[in-house]
Amino acid sequence: MKTFGKFLKENRNKRNYKLVEVSYALQIDSAIISKIESGKRTATRKQVLQFIAFYNLEEKEAFSKWLSDKIVYDLQNETFALEAFKVAEEQIRYEINSSKASISLDKKIASLLKKVSILQKKWKSLKPLNKVQLEKMREYFMLNYTFDSNLIEGNTLTLQETHLVVNEGLTISGKSMKEHLEAVNHYEAIDFIIDLAKNKEPFTERILKKIHYLILKGIDRSNSGVYRKVPVIISGAAHKPPQPYLIDKQMEDVFVFYNRNKNKIHPVLLASEMHQKIVTVHPFIDGNGRTCRLIMNLILLQHGYTIANLKGNSIARLSYYRALERIQTKNNAVDFHSLIINTTIDSLHEHIELAG
Repeated sequence: MKTFGKFLKENRNKRNYKLVEVSYALQIDSAIISKIESGKRTATRKQVLQFIAFYNLEEKEAFSKWLSDKIVYDLQNETFALEAFKVAEEQIRYEINSSKASISLDKKIASLLKKVSILQKKWKSLKPLNKVQLEKMREYFMLNYTFDSNLIEGNTLTLQETHLVVNEGLTISGKSMKEHLEAVNHYEAIDFIIDLAKNKEPFTERILKKIHYLILKGIDRSNSGVYRKVPVIISGAAHKPPQPYLIDKQMEDVFVFYNRNKNKIHPVLLASEMHQKIVTVHPFIDGNGRTCRLIMNLILLQHGYTIANLKGNSIARLSYYRALERIQTKNNAVDFHSLIINTTIDSLHEHIELAG
């Protein structure tokens, strides 16, 4: 494997330069250049830039070899060098992706955002609604949202059964206690985010954990509202969530992104970004999807939008998972943002129609 030193020496020989000539031109001691070429010393970033300019090297190739040498030099005598490298690789990839705080809008996304903003203004113009009408609409959308969000995660309660469980307190024969609790918990969690938005409570890490607590309440007491302590693998997904010891730092970064951008980017885009960022970290042992969709809707409600209900049928669920995987593995956010914006548009249309 060609090291940075060998790479430099090869380029020097190719150009028939002597060490003394390079030393004179770059004002770097010839003994230092010799040690860099032989691998006995690592170059500084400034020296790398000097070599690139002098030899007219390809910057990406030169820096890749130099950085590789630095890693090997620092880790070669460490027992857990390979394990450390894997962790570092994962963290660097995450840092690069999360550092892209400013979101450049695709034309399709920009057009959809204009449309959703117009509909939101129309929805706001219809308020205040009749209290009875408003309560009926709230019950209708809460029920449908609970049914679909749980359906995405494999809950087998039908829409009618979900109604009987959450509104009538009935037990459905042949359905597990877990499925009953998932319905009741999710319905309560929607109530919670609606109250948060109404009271203008800021979204914080404490709120995130509280929402997750409500989702797993009575189902998994030891893991409700706390970040996972074990690694997880998502069946059928190409994305591999980070190791548990990386979660605190990555979630801190997620909230840094949120606080930097909550007043800068379009609210629906912010909701979409927070959904995908949190679910990509997968901070909880279970209930991540439902929690992230609730966070998404909390942000929408805070900005005067209606609850966006991602459908749970097989076709819609597959589209949702595929769009999410594209942003997680290829950093292509267009499909996922389009899905969230279009779902918000559909919700606004339905609310406006019912209000009319």
